[in-house]
Amino acid sequence: MSFMSRPTLGLARFAARPASLIQARSLTIPFVKTIPQPPGYIVGNVNDAYVSPASSKLHGSRHWTFERFIGVGLVPLTVSPFVFGSISPVTDSILSVLLLLHSYTGFQSCIIDYIPARVYGKLHDYAMWLLSFGSGVSLYGIYLMESNDIGLTSIFMKLWY
Repeated sequence: MSFMSRPTLGLARFAARPASLIQARSLTIPFVKTIPQPPGYIVGNVNDAYVSPASSKLHGSRHWTFERFIGVGLVPLTVSPFVFGSISPVTDSILSVLLLLHSYTGFQSCIIDYIPARVYGKLHDYAMWLLSFGSGVSLYGIYLMESNDIGLTSIFMKLWY
């Protein structure tokens, strides 16, 4: 039995896929209209002048620094209630708001990556508005929880013990 006549084993049999599966790489949803894209997502040709997007520090280095600040700030605020007991309402509110901002920036990155404006147009804007609306409602819920109830860390302490 020669090397070429052996049957394929394991994952090697999935390497030879039909062309129909290879061409259908992007997920298409029947009721969602997308903006037609040129092949390779390239607009124009090599002789066209490059038009750079408008620079904004808010969406560049400051955005990245803000995300890192939130992530580093969450570490001591998350651990301190379990080490030192119940913390002050102000610190509890800061923890709640930082958790909300951390979630907001994470979902914002998902929307930017998976619902891009160049493909989905207005659906990208609707998703961003929905995220902002949900975050606003959550911020109001945090306000009610911190002012009228026992607070976030006390709720977790009751659930934990």
